[in-house]
Formats: sequence, structure tokens, C-alpha cells
Amino acid sequence: MAYWTCAQLLANRTALALHCLTLAGYEVYHPRLRVHRRNHGRRIEAAPPLFPGYCFVAIELQWHTARWTPGVIRLVLDGTGPARVPDSVIAELRGRERGGLIELPKPPPLRRGARVRILRGPFTGHLAIFADMRPRERVEILLQLLGGEQRVTLAKKDIEVVR
Repeated sequence: MAYWTCAQLLANRTALALHCLTLAGYEVYHPRLRVHRRNHGRRIEAAPPLFPGYCFVAIELQWHTARWTPGVIRLVLDGTGPARVPDSVIAELRGRERGGLIELPKPPPLRRGARVRILRGPFTGHLAIFADMRPRERVEILLQLLGGEQRVTLAKKDIEVVR
């Protein structure tokens, strides 16, 4: 009975590994993301891997050939054999694909009064209230300190919206 496993690939040799695994008769799955970004003022769409350096391989009979395929570092093992990835995980990933690429949901927008959690720095884990955006990807939050609200400015990446 066929099952899915995970293979770790050599850096910068992903295409070689996927090609050689396919030539060896294995079904491979290498999920990719749909990412929109700006490059020199133009909006472009990129397709980076969802799991950089890894791919899924369907094993039917022998797994040793997949292990020694060019571009493959190793198969992720569970004791003496390859660790099995449930079919439901692969089906879930494939179900999220649109046009061959997975689109992740957008993070909720920051609105005044939204509750946020601090992710990094001396106030890690504290809850605060979003107050305003500042230049250069900075945010201003209201933090309960010393019996009152204090305005603190942090990097936008250092907070997350609490739902």
C-alpha cells in the first residue's frame, strides 16, 4: 500500500531532486505559495516553496532508491523506516491550491482599538491596544504599565492581532 513520506533536499538542488525522483518512478509533491510583492515599484507574483528544502514522496514498494536519489539528503525517518505523512495532510494542502499555488489567508488588518499581543522585546506576551501607524513600518500601542496607559512604539512585525 502506498504512503507519503517527506524528503529533505540539498540546498539549490530542488529541481534536480524532483526531476530524479520522478525519473525513478516516484510521485512527488512540492507545494508552493502564491506571494505578491513589489520589485522596483512593480507588483510581481512569486512562487516560493511552502516547505523550503523539503518535498513529499509517495512510496509504494521500496524507499531506499528515493533515499539515494541525486539531490536528496535524507528521508525523514521514524525509527528504521520513513515517517508516514497522513493522506489527509496531503489532501488538505492540495485542497488549498488555486491554479497550482497555495494562497494563505491575509492577516487581519490593524484598526484603532484592536487588541494586540507583543511578540518580541521586553514586553513579550503582554496584551496592548493598537493606537496608530508610524513611518517605517512602526506602530504605536497603548500598554497598561504602572497604573496607567503608556504609549510605546514598536516594529509592526513585533505584534500580532488577538482575535
